Amino acid sequence: MSRTTDDDETIRKRSGWLIPLVVLLVTVAMSLLFLALYLTPSASNLFEEQVSPTSRSDVVTLRISGHVFHIPANYLEYESARQGGDRREIALFAIFPEMEGWSNWEAQTFTDNSAHSPIIEMRIRQDDLNLSESDRLDRVYMGYVVDPRGTEGPYGLRQYAFRQDSGYHNEDLFVGEMSRGLLVMRCTRLGPDVASPNCVRDTPLARGISMFYRYKRTHLSRWREIDDGVHNLIASFETARLERRP
Repeated sequence: MSRTTDDDETIRKRSGWLIPLVVLLVTVAMSLLFLALYLTPSASNLFEEQVSPTSRSDVVTLRISGHVFHIPANYLEYESARQGGDRREIALFAIFPEMEGWSNWEAQTFTDNSAHSPIIEMRIRQDDLNLSESDRLDRVYMGYVVDPRGTEGPYGLRQYAFRQDSGYHNEDLFVGEMSRGLLVMRCTRLGPDVASPNCVRDTPLARGISMFYRYKRTHLSRWREIDDGVHNLIASFETARLERRP
């Protein structure tokens, strides 16, 4: 009887420190796991490719959804794209209004991110939705504007204000008419935290492909010229195989 009592007492003593120890170890393990997840850079941050321009003008053949583009290397932002082949997205840049690619003598201009930078960034990308700009305006943006009638904006554009409770509250919406159809742009407003606001447009380019481009809001008055320049440049990559130069 005495032995049983001693064994029970030993079990109770062990339980008294064993349970808190287990809880402590689990807490420490969970804390370490949280810190590892929070502080360790993700794979995309570790291996995200950096912009690496070149002055080479040799032509690179790239494909998106079976659509072929022949693009001089100095228009391509990333070295990996200069390997050619199939892509989900192609990143390009050009200087406005000449719509020329990177050159060493214009390196400072291409790296300038001031409000008056003449650089236009473009993305050609795979897009299975292929929403027209009219659909995007009706289905996406109109649900967030203050007044669906809009107001007369600058430079022949119709202007809409986004509601303060929307994700676009620091942007203006502009709509214009062109021979190619409706043009819809969002432009960030100048503010204490935005010294160099951009305008962006996202439009279908071909079946399964869309095009996005961005430029500084200070050039909004030339929106027609910019749009023509971008479309003509992309068309030149599509319709003809450019002559290869050494």
